[in-house]
Amino acid sequence: MATGIVSLASDMMGHPRLARALFALNAVQYVALWLAYLLRAWRFPRRFFGDMIDHAKGPGYFTMVAATGILSSQFVLLRDDLATGFALWVLAVVLWVGLTYTIFTAFTVKKDKPPLDRSISGAWLLAVVATQALAVSSALLAARSGQPFRLELNLMALSMWLWGGMLYIWMMSLIFYRYSFFPFSPGDLSPPYWINMGAMAISTLAGSLLILNAPQAPYLVSLLPFLKGFTVFYWATGTWWIPMLLLLGIWRYVFQRFPFSYDPLYWGAIFPLGMYAACTWQMNHAMGFDFLGFLPPRVPVRGLAGLAADLRRDGPPPAAPGAGAAGPGLRPAAFRSRGRPRAGSGGADQAVPSSRAQSAVSSSRAASSSRRAAMGSSSSSARVSQAR
Repeated sequence: MATGIVSLASDMMGHPRLARALFALNAVQYVALWLAYLLRAWRFPRRFFGDMIDHAKGPGYFTMVAATGILSSQFVLLRDDLATGFALWVLAVVLWVGLTYTIFTAFTVKKDKPPLDRSISGAWLLAVVATQALAVSSALLAARSGQPFRLELNLMALSMWLWGGMLYIWMMSLIFYRYSFFPFSPGDLSPPYWINMGAMAISTLAGSLLILNAPQAPYLVSLLPFLKGFTVFYWATGTWWIPMLLLLGIWRYVFQRFPFSYDPLYWGAIFPLGMYAACTWQMNHAMGFDFLGFLPPRVPVRGLAGLAADLRRDGPPPAAPGAGAAGPGLRPAAFRSRGRPRAGSGGADQAVPSSRAQSAVSSSRAASSSRRAAMGSSSSSARVSQAR
């Protein structure tokens, strides 16, 4: 999904060839990851479904929903293929219903439950990302569908947008509580914590699309003040997280001297950067915030640099507890016509630590002093435990 959001941002910034190349890569990744997950479910069914109801690993499966919704948006936006886009949207809805009620029901009725500080992380917010990805794809399909499906799809987008916001409030309360009242080691600050910001960014994008779709649905017109207020609320919350996460990164790598080496989990930090650029651009267009126009062109460069580094060091992201895939592109010209707005969303490619990443950490420890080696070993163990 990190690849997809960079595709989206590239298309916005006027690089259609790069956007379409990344879209093709996303499609290949999506198929490959589905094959990997089906193979794992067939060969190791007990572990596959056991991870699904594990507090630390289960939320990662929501990337399957987000990836499918994002690819649906891409087919509609970059290929004008409504049939394939709608088929993927239906699959995303089925996955969302099945995973949401399976995972959260299991978490509720399980007899043995882990402590909060060893189970919750930013990866839990993938449930929010998956929900908002459905909101975005629903809004996109609604803008290109005739009646009566247009009204139903807009209602679907509105409902998912509202539920995603409520789910974020619930989960972020627990995450912030874990931040503030439990011991927090450098190894605990895994890259998926950047989804704290990314979940709000995709919520902003979905809200902006609903604002643009308002002329097509009378009930959205009556809700316009509410839609605009909460869209800005989501964007402001996501913006607040950026300096906070940067400061925590400085604390982790500079003051605590945590080994700075490649980790597949860094894919989870690329998505929020690209999505923040996309949502800011779309909010500017929907609400006339032209004075924020300087932000979108700057942020995707960092996401593209991170994507290139990840691909160069480890190739395409390996399979994770949930399927990661492509996100949609978003072209400025597509939104200048109110009748046919075009949009997309993305989520974060989640991956489990690879042996290459672990060997890099081991090399870093061997080169450091004995005191740093002890600290690095303890922090790395906590990080790997958290990822698993």
